[in-house]
Amino acid sequence: MAVEIERKFLLRDGSWQDSADNGILIRQGYLAGSEKSSIRVRIAGDKANINIKSATLDITRQEYEYPIPLAEANEMLDTLSEGPLIEKTRYHVFHAKHCWEIDVFSGENQGLIVAEVELGSVDESFELPDWLGEEVSDDARYYNVCLVKHPFKYW
Repeated sequence: MAVEIERKFLLRDGSWQDSADNGILIRQGYLAGSEKSSIRVRIAGDKANINIKSATLDITRQEYEYPIPLAEANEMLDTLSEGPLIEKTRYHVFHAKHCWEIDVFSGENQGLIVAEVELGSVDESFELPDWLGEEVSDDARYYNVCLVKHPFKYW
């Protein structure tokens, strides 16, 4: 079974930008969602994937991801996905042996910025960068699938 262990945080300030890469544009949408799982299509730069993820509100979730043709991904996002689409730029920042993904949202979720770190185990220790704020791993509002139904600009 494929498992994702991820912790999610808000940011305290913009000092993370000093160590970030150039970022990559991401466009994603959800084809289906239930109490058990969601099915997402994501285009990141010139690559596309379909992803199935358990709907568990926890730092550990089942996740399966497979590459798909870019043209088909665009077609699915344009014709089959729920709106609004999730639009964001993802930056990578390396800090104390971990790669942090910083998502700067645009579109309907403009103004939202979150940092995520993937871990190898639930109890893996990691160093918190100074630019991190409150942990929101257990707050469903910050899950991308929830941002489609309740965009940040309406909070």
